[in-house]
Amino acid sequence: MKFEEYRKHDATSLAALIANREVSGEEVLEAAIARAERINPVINAIVHKQYEQARKAVVAGLLEGPLKGVPYLIKDLGFFESGEPATFGSSLFKDFIADHETAYVTRCKKAGLVFMGRSSSPEFGLNPNTEPRLYGSCHNPWNLEYSPGGSSGGAAAAVSAGILPVAHATDGGGSIRIPAAQCGLFGLKPSRGRVSMAPDAGEGWGGLSAGHVVSRSVRDSALMLDCTAGMEPGDPYTAPRNEGSFLEAIARPPRRLRIALMLKDHRGAKLHPECLEAVQGAAKLCASLGHVVEQADPELDMVALRPMNTRISADSFGPRNRSLQHLFAADLAICDESGKGSRVVLTIFFELHGLQISKLRPCGK
Repeated sequence: MKFEEYRKHDATSLAALIANREVSGEEVLEAAIARAERINPVINAIVHKQYEQARKAVVAGLLEGPLKGVPYLIKDLGFFESGEPATFGSSLFKDFIADHETAYVTRCKKAGLVFMGRSSSPEFGLNPNTEPRLYGSCHNPWNLEYSPGGSSGGAAAAVSAGILPVAHATDGGGSIRIPAAQCGLFGLKPSRGRVSMAPDAGEGWGGLSAGHVVSRSVRDSALMLDCTAGMEPGDPYTAPRNEGSFLEAIARPPRRLRIALMLKDHRGAKLHPECLEAVQGAAKLCASLGHVVEQADPELDMVALRPMNTRISADSFGPRNRSLQHLFAADLAICDESGKGSRVVLTIFFELHGLQISKLRPCGK
């Protein structure tokens, strides 16, 4: 399968070609590997190759899922595959090898996906750029002088460069949405509890973090949610069960939404003129589609909340290192108590507004 043909298809389409025996899983995988070998030395999106494991998996026979034979990358941030490294982008974990699978990984394999490697993440996923010292900077395929964003920059760069049509990503404070915007992709952050983090965590970042994908098509994102959403044993909570499938839902006409428009950044400062133009343009588009758009702000003191967010981000990795656990228990209790008021404010805000249009960050070097 030539790259020019491979590049035309999203994951849903590739899976259909394989199911209809118009192309083999081996041909699709080799097209992905060939593209990776050509472009990854330039963009540095894949930090761990599993090409031989992927070839063996295809030959052995994949599970009969809706995405059978589609190549896939896991973000190198806390989602484990047995026998493979998981470094969190950090030298602290550079020699760590997982001894079990994350439930998400198991669900992806049941969907028929072929794991061909791990994508780059900044250290512990904390930056909106992807420049871990352990692996070096990841570059935006559209302009190598620019960042693909973060923290799912490796995933976004790989999809944007045509290595594969969809890749695993996570989002706590924009880590799916920022790279998707900077690399010209579709990125959805699911509701908390929609995709389980079992068995290693009940939630990430105190519920702020969610796992999903970056993709070239909306339908791939919907189909991936159908394959991976759902509660696992031990989860402290889950998102309300969806009626029907997410893939079917995107074919239905959307209901009229009340949308909040934010014209300030999270610090209350004015937006850069280019960001303001983009935000207002998105608002006008939504209004032209029949939705109600109004300027609104949940009025959270994000500067005051920043120390709490920093603690939660750091504490998320405490349970993975038993020698550090004693440092985190008190901090988590403080953060949980101080965050209750913000959760109430946001709950009320999103009861009134189905969507929020705001700036995440401008593309930068």
